[in-house]
Amino acid sequence: MIKYIIRRLIQAVPTFFGITVISYLLVFLSPGSVIDRLLFGPNTRPEQRELLAAQLGISDPFPVQYLRWLLGDDWMRWDSDGDGISDQAVIIPLDVDGDGEPEPPGRGRGILRGDFGQSFLKRQPASTIITERMPATLELGVTALVLSLCVGLPVGVISAVQRGKLVDNLSRVMAVMFNAVPAFWLGLILILIFGSTLGWLPMGSRCKPSLTGVCPPLPERLEFLIMPAFVLATTNIAIFSRFMRTSMLEVMGQDFVRTAQSTGLAPRAVYVRHAMRNALIPIATLIGPIITGLWAGAVVIEQIFSWPGVGQAAVKAIIDKDYPVIMAAVIFTSVGTIIGFLISDILYAVIDPRIRLQ
Repeated sequence: MIKYIIRRLIQAVPTFFGITVISYLLVFLSPGSVIDRLLFGPNTRPEQRELLAAQLGISDPFPVQYLRWLLGDDWMRWDSDGDGISDQAVIIPLDVDGDGEPEPPGRGRGILRGDFGQSFLKRQPASTIITERMPATLELGVTALVLSLCVGLPVGVISAVQRGKLVDNLSRVMAVMFNAVPAFWLGLILILIFGSTLGWLPMGSRCKPSLTGVCPPLPERLEFLIMPAFVLATTNIAIFSRFMRTSMLEVMGQDFVRTAQSTGLAPRAVYVRHAMRNALIPIATLIGPIITGLWAGAVVIEQIFSWPGVGQAAVKAIIDKDYPVIMAAVIFTSVGTIIGFLISDILYAVIDPRIRLQ
């Protein structure tokens, strides 16, 4: 198992770099510029815009920008006059707003050395912006995943056991509804009903505002998590329940289940101990894509519920064309996707010992 995990991680390296190349290219080709946000005065001269663009490095060709983001800009510098100081490709910081403090260059030593660069607008490391918001996104995503499993899997088993009855028909209708209703619309409706009209739940944020800016432990603010976690989990509940129902129906028709029933075992023991475990094998296939979908869905949910997570920071960075923050969010999502698919493969061996990952 350890060798298999190491081999899969090595195979994920080219996938990771492919994601970064495509993502950086899309950012590079997108219209607009961060210069419009930094220099918004009517008296801004074109020379100032060009100088700031050169300082930030966004006027360079795509290969140069990508390699600098990946490896840093040390490889672009050399000692041209023999004084022992690398003076080529050194950009002099520019005081754009006249406050006496030069604007941040937004460059770093490259992500391969753990430096994601500096935010163009917030004047702080992009990695800090992401890591500060990562606990909120993980909290929301893990809660939604656990809720999806705890609701979707039992509903699928019950639907298969009660095939054609009221419970089965009702679960199928609810699954179609959860799949059809857009998450942003459902979130707004829940805010309107339970937040604005009834006042039962908070309409947004992760916790109540405080002077310290630190949220209390999760048990003290569960009411803030209920609506966003439910909205994020609805689609996955429908997917898990439908797949589990189909898989259970297939397993229940096999010989070993009928043999267990003929021995006089209680129906619960037959369905849970024998049928359900074998029916979980196809469910393991869904874990990887669903973890990826949770990161993507969290972007919408965090915007609707003002949840201070990575998705909210990524949306703002995309609007502002803040390259370092955008790419830091891409790295976070890419790593989550790779880990999700690795978990799917590992679950095969955990659920069914007959599967060998050699």
